[in-house]
Amino acid sequence: MTEVQGRGHSNGSGTAEVAGRAATAFGPSTITRDDPRYDSMLRGTNHRHVGSPDYIRVVTTTAQVVDAVNEAVAAGRPIAVRSGGHGLENFVADPRVKVLLDMSEMTAVYYDERRHAFAIEPGATLGHVYRVLFKGWGVTLPGGMCPEVGAGGHFAGGGYGPLSRSHGAVVDYLYAVEVVCVGADGTAQAIIATREPGDPHHDLWWAHTGGGGGNFGVVTRYWMRAPGTPAADPAALLPKAPAATRSGMAIWSWDGMPEEGFTTLLRNFGTWCENNSAAGTPQARLFPYFHGTHRSTPPGLMVGALVDEGTPDAEALMDAFLDEVSAGVPAAPQARFHEVQPWLYAASYPGYGDPGNPGVRRFKLKAAYMRKGYTDRQIAAIHRHLTGEVYNPTQLLLVGYGGQVNTVPSDATATAQRDSILKAAYLGAWGSPADDDTNIGLIRELYRDVYADSGGVPGPDERSDGAYINYPDADLADPELNTSGVPWHTLYYKDNYPRLQRVKKRYDPRDTFRHALSVRLPD
Repeated sequence: MTEVQGRGHSNGSGTAEVAGRAATAFGPSTITRDDPRYDSMLRGTNHRHVGSPDYIRVVTTTAQVVDAVNEAVAAGRPIAVRSGGHGLENFVADPRVKVLLDMSEMTAVYYDERRHAFAIEPGATLGHVYRVLFKGWGVTLPGGMCPEVGAGGHFAGGGYGPLSRSHGAVVDYLYAVEVVCVGADGTAQAIIATREPGDPHHDLWWAHTGGGGGNFGVVTRYWMRAPGTPAADPAALLPKAPAATRSGMAIWSWDGMPEEGFTTLLRNFGTWCENNSAAGTPQARLFPYFHGTHRSTPPGLMVGALVDEGTPDAEALMDAFLDEVSAGVPAAPQARFHEVQPWLYAASYPGYGDPGNPGVRRFKLKAAYMRKGYTDRQIAAIHRHLTGEVYNPTQLLLVGYGGQVNTVPSDATATAQRDSILKAAYLGAWGSPADDDTNIGLIRELYRDVYADSGGVPGPDERSDGAYINYPDADLADPELNTSGVPWHTLYYKDNYPRLQRVKKRYDPRDTFRHALSVRLPD
């Protein structure tokens, strides 16, 4: 069955039907340059990028989105869309953007009896999603750790998190999506696309299983349920949320840590992930991570993991992990501990996983999928960058992947990377605009040196598998920084890119929705 709607799910009176009840919606609210609210609306999480649109339109219903897009297209004003505001590149704040569509007040999360799925609006933050699903039905989604990230971009880009090794990527639960698209005649309409094979808009659904945000239209609603689940009981449609989470961690200071100790630690971590990322194993229940900061910036070196406390022998699994990763490291950790917290606290406590210092709001992040751990040459390059004498905000974060994620074929969703075991993030965070060029340069140098054998970018090859579109990096489209000959879209989408281009041609033929790394129309 297919549905195309010009006015969304509004009853036409400014009232949206949410979870079987009427909720009076404010708006749409239009905030222009002379409005005292304007400056407060220009920044997302990354304060390096500040927009200057003609106006911001805050919307609360699908009908309002349709109207806003029609108005902008008719006036020839380029549009950008923001939900949680955690985009790290200059897509929303690009100077060419004249209309910023703010989705942050579309926050409903509810069970849709008609579709037998959980409906989630794009402005709902992950913390809000987790709280509603948990309190209402005891279920959850395997999404990210930062509770203030908006569902809008996170879901479309193939979101993942601590439960993904056990339950897969978020997009593996996407049943349907509502998208406001602009046709060749310049008219916007809301289209509902499902994973049902006979749906004529099936390809639009597929494009939102990892194709990234800002490519095909404006997502106004997601519906989530696991494939093959019975429709009768909402509590059986998504993974059961854990009752509690066990966190284990070992911390080393750079003082007294010789280079061979760092090499052993990072090599051990990669080897553990290579040997323990098969779906369905007890070890795949663990979500391992490695976090290294420059020697001038505490805490230093951390290895840890999260695991559902209900996992049989959870404490023993955690100890075995920490023992294996620490084996042969000559320096003793300054601290090693376990902590057990109620799951909802760990998953959605305000600030958990987000920057703790409100003055540090300037970021640069570069990313990679890893099929194997680092080579010794790569480890030496990382060590050199993290131990230089000059203050450096650069950090390395490795997080576990694989497990259940890797049971899905690479073309079944737009998320093509389905045989990696880790995701790597090379990042920096700082406060002063005066430090932008220096700090971005330091992060670029680290990334270039780690991937010196493959043209300064992560493959795809036997060890790396490109990059993650939810950690966008416009550098990959710069031939001076990417000398591999592998185009940026192959690094992000691999062989799925031509299909994404076909979806783009059908649903956004005027290229209304575009940014520095958006899917391009086919030639």
